[in-house]
Amino acid sequence: MSDHQETSIAGQEPKPISRRGFIAGAGAAALSFTVAKPEHVRGAGANSKINLGLIGCGGRGTWIAELFRQHGGYNVVAVADYFQDRIDNAGDKLGVPAANRFPGLSGYKKLLEKVDAVAIESPPYFHPEQAALAVDAGCHTYVAKPIAVDVPGCKSIGESGRAASRKKRCFLVDFQTRADPFFIEALKRVREGALGEFVFGQAIYHANCPFKRMYDAWRSDPDNPETRLRSWGLDKIISGDIITEQNIHTLDVMSWIMDAEPVSAIGTGGRAIRPVGTCNDHFALLFEYPNKVGITFSSKQFNGHGTQPDGIRNRMFGSKGVLETAYGNDMVMIRGENFYRGGKSPGIYKDGAIANIKTFHQSIVEGKFDNPTVEPSVRSNLVTILGRTAAYTGRKVRWRQLVKSTEKLDANLKGLKS
Repeated sequence: MSDHQETSIAGQEPKPISRRGFIAGAGAAALSFTVAKPEHVRGAGANSKINLGLIGCGGRGTWIAELFRQHGGYNVVAVADYFQDRIDNAGDKLGVPAANRFPGLSGYKKLLEKVDAVAIESPPYFHPEQAALAVDAGCHTYVAKPIAVDVPGCKSIGESGRAASRKKRCFLVDFQTRADPFFIEALKRVREGALGEFVFGQAIYHANCPFKRMYDAWRSDPDNPETRLRSWGLDKIISGDIITEQNIHTLDVMSWIMDAEPVSAIGTGGRAIRPVGTCNDHFALLFEYPNKVGITFSSKQFNGHGTQPDGIRNRMFGSKGVLETAYGNDMVMIRGENFYRGGKSPGIYKDGAIANIKTFHQSIVEGKFDNPTVEPSVRSNLVTILGRTAAYTGRKVRWRQLVKSTEKLDANLKGLKS
């Protein structure tokens, strides 16, 4: 998940002395470092650090692993990725010994034997399987958005979250907006009736293409599975297309505002400008929610020539006021009868990740296993697939039909080394 950072695929390896018994739980944004309580530590000192493995050593994976290390409560002890150069780059930066660097599609399975917790930062296509095996191995699991590229994958993540709770393990999905204090307060007020009755809404994600750095690699050999994997952000199956991989930020806020499943979606999309890849570069959709509340959504990944507003924005119009949210430099606020000034979070991309890393640690050491980020993340991911399916087929797609889908996307990566 990244607007400008690169992720990749990854791996894992054998664990000699595991301290997983020391670990458990995940939650919403908690902003303070917590020392482990002795009663939650099994086989480790109360101040022991959590041994963390990184699955996916691209730009964002390496970046976020450094944030884990800076937190002070983690040791980054192993890394895994399909590509050796990415593994070595991350391993060198993070001080991971050569013996704990695992290449190949299945290398992450070896990493799981070495760690108490994992951060999954590989391309979205791989998240469900990697998360399921991490939970099976007894690891606390931190997963980048989006969690999956198809309906079965979303359901798999939901089950992994529930299994983690049963095993007394943490499972956290890393949405930065859900850790931001202005978003949290604004949505709390919406729940309390600040907008009155919902009337209609708008959601946009207007940006340039964040994957231009991958263009040359794609052009070099677009039919080669290694090329597709290295240029995963341009591949609609490995990434889930832009509506799932990127636009999920604004559609997650839409889902958060509505706090309900949509009824249906209808719309269109295509690739009109981007010169390479298989992903769309735009979508235009209408989501219908209960009580005939409609929300228009549009996204683009090409030059907007300075037109405004741009960025990741949501508006919800109600009988008593209007909620406005923006990711980054513009205000989160409520206008109208129940005015809330809110504020800006220009550092949300980094600050949200830092908050979630702290929450992950606090939940582990305090034994919080309710894992509240899982269910809303599954719903938001399914919303993106609902919209994508409507755009691909050109038909109205109903939620109740969509969630019954058993279609599992196949990236056809035959020939890659395991």
